[in-house]
Amino acid sequence: MQTKKLTFSALLVAIGTISANLVYIPVGAAKCFPVQHTINVLSAVLLGPWYGVANAFLISLLRNILGTGSLLAFPGSMIGAFIAGILYLKFGRKLFAAAGEIFGTGILGGLLAFPIAKFVMGNDAAAFYFVVPFLISTIGGSIIGYVILGVLEKSHVLKKTGI
Repeated sequence: MQTKKLTFSALLVAIGTISANLVYIPVGAAKCFPVQHTINVLSAVLLGPWYGVANAFLISLLRNILGTGSLLAFPGSMIGAFIAGILYLKFGRKLFAAAGEIFGTGILGGLLAFPIAKFVMGNDAAAFYFVVPFLISTIGGSIIGYVILGVLEKSHVLKKTGI
């Protein structure tokens, strides 16, 4: 089972890293990335909170190394993945994972992006500047993740693979 989780995790990291060049919404210093939020919801439900956080960190790191991301990717994606995973563990419902991703990334990640933007990146954005774009990105990506999970559930793919 551990090998399957690691393999699936690596696949999600690869998809998240590769798609960074294809789908993003530039908002000031931030690059909003709905695919990341889709991956966070999938990771939270299928792999758990720690894999979700690790996947979010690795995708953010690789995107920054490759020049397709910004430092603001770290707080939003990692917090969203963690809260989504914890809420899914507690309640066992996909909807709670999606809601956790939206709250964690959109609200908490958006607020935590401010000190990084101001003190590390030298951007004079207002404290709530990143909340709206992060919310827009995470709502879209979380809905996509929720829909994908529903399709996988109905097709019984997850039972066949053992993830």
